[in-house]
Amino acid sequence: MTSTSTPPGLARFNALEESAARAALHAVCASTAWARRLLAARPHATAEDLYAASDAATAELTTADLQEAMAGHPPIGRPEPGDPVSAREQSGMAGAPDGLKAEMLELNLAYQEKFGHVFLICATGRTGEDMRDAARERLGNAPEREREIVRTELGKINRIRLARLVEED
Repeated sequence: MTSTSTPPGLARFNALEESAARAALHAVCASTAWARRLLAARPHATAEDLYAASDAATAELTTADLQEAMAGHPPIGRPEPGDPVSAREQSGMAGAPDGLKAEMLELNLAYQEKFGHVFLICATGRTGEDMRDAARERLGNAPEREREIVRTELGKINRIRLARLVEED
């Protein structure tokens, strides 16, 4: 018979007092509505249950909720000083040539002007060129299309960050 015990990191998360669990979730995603849904679903039996709850909560975010979530993400190429999470996630831009960094800054500004929020992409494992090309391509999107891409990218980021949260021993 195989063990279906809850992984230690997930058990720890499930056992956290609500304010501590809320703070841990806020570090994953700045959306209050998203965190509220994940808190309400505790305890999560498996990491997959947690990820499924995250996906469902992300799918139901309103435009205002998405704006709140995006406000917690620094622009690509400019991770928050002292924030190891954004620095790690954006490591593909860290060693990029100055010309690419300058181009990404221009694309970030053009994107923000068009859509009213940061260019959000799941940067983990992507090169600076990948992110630049995605920003160029997505600048041509209609706002409705871009909002759905942002929702998808946010869901990917949330899963990666939740995995880090619950897989810690």
